[in-house]
Amino acid sequence: MDPQGPAELRLRLSIFFLTLFCALATHAEEIPLTDLSRLELKGARAEPATHHGLAALKIAEAESGLGEALAIVKNFVFHNGAIDVDVSGAPSKTAGEPARGFIGVAFRMAAGGARFEEIYIRPTNGRANDQLRRNHATQYVSFPDWPWERLRKENPGVYESYADVAAGEWTHLRIVVDGAGASLYVNGAAQPCLLVHDLKLGDSQGAVALWIGPGTEGYFRKLAIAREGQSAP
Repeated sequence: MDPQGPAELRLRLSIFFLTLFCALATHAEEIPLTDLSRLELKGARAEPATHHGLAALKIAEAESGLGEALAIVKNFVFHNGAIDVDVSGAPSKTAGEPARGFIGVAFRMAAGGARFEEIYIRPTNGRANDQLRRNHATQYVSFPDWPWERLRKENPGVYESYADVAAGEWTHLRIVVDGAGASLYVNGAAQPCLLVHDLKLGDSQGAVALWIGPGTEGYFRKLAIAREGQSAP
């Protein structure tokens, strides 16, 4: 019988990802988000903006959009590594009640956005006066076969978690990807708030994109990506 219990396994995983952070920290490439020529927009409108006194990229749904928007980093292939970005999401003035300020990062995206992995936050849930909503503050999904509805129905609580996030405030996200696993760290925390051990696209590679969901006004800044082990574009 394996003598390792859940607590020891979590500790070993934390040490592994911390070691990976250190190894990748000096190799991160910062993507200048105010240079729109570096981005391919899909269902999105984007423009340089200032948010809370800081230069940022504002992303909103295109008028003909289908409820979500992507800004894909051009000519950039990601396999394993770490993605760091500051985000600020809040429901837009015209959003309906279900809007949560959905905002996050898509990765390992296939050409044309046909499929991708994604981790995002629901900022209005983070400090809601309802514990169940708080437990839905972060989310992993895999497009198109594994939306949040399916994941929540088939594996309640496994692919989402609580994090202290708030609508309209700057939140730092760090997503660490290795093989078929990914971890989300929020606001510089030493421990991940979300662990995914079975990425639905497996050990794949592809593009990285900034993402907002329905009814969101989103801002992004300081996108830095550290890559390890991917083949050339």
